Amino acid sequence: MDLAGVYKRNMPLHVRWLGRIEFADGLAVQEEIVAKKREDPSYPDELLLLEHEPVYTIGRTPDQSSLLGAAHLPHPLFAISRGGRATYHGPGQLMGYPIIDLRRCGQDLHRYLRWLEQLLIEMLAQYEIAATRRASLTGVWVDDRKIGSIGVGVRYWITMHGFALNVCGDLSPFNQIVPCGINNVAMTSMERETGCAFSVAGVAASLEKLALNRIGGLRTAPETEPISV
Repeated sequence: MDLAGVYKRNMPLHVRWLGRIEFADGLAVQEEIVAKKREDPSYPDELLLLEHEPVYTIGRTPDQSSLLGAAHLPHPLFAISRGGRATYHGPGQLMGYPIIDLRRCGQDLHRYLRWLEQLLIEMLAQYEIAATRRASLTGVWVDDRKIGSIGVGVRYWITMHGFALNVCGDLSPFNQIVPCGINNVAMTSMERETGCAFSVAGVAASLEKLALNRIGGLRTAPETEPISV
């Protein structure tokens, strides 16, 4: 038996619900955890779940066209160390910030992104929302409508940032930008797709359970995963 592999898969994932906080405060918490994990490789992986006060962000890209210029934006703008173009975060949106050491997960960023997508797809299925991937477009979709966005940063193989899932609330702030640089994209939410009321905290609780159940699969190195025949 590969005892090292079993230990790696069973390492704890600490999940924290932070409520609604300012973007800068969420970024500071992430930075603090990354620093602790760099100092102590045994420090546990964490998943922060939260909402943000209204804010726009853009990743590390010289192409700023998705902002449509920044002067007109009704909320603060942050340039941050993730991939991707402009997006909006605000009340009604579940933010997930996994701080995970990918050295425990095969050092495969592509595989990590697909894991995040699958996590959201499975969670939405619990609410009878049929979400999917789209070829060459990172994120989660319901038909041609985008319900979940993903943008990550990796420093010394430790992840930051993560996903934004539109649960409920006002989607109109997306109209001020080109979301994720995709022209004419339609943004949607769990509320809009189902006509049902949801709370971000309630959806976060469902996501927490699923993440705790699925983290072992991410930590299973590709070469040790079972092969179906």
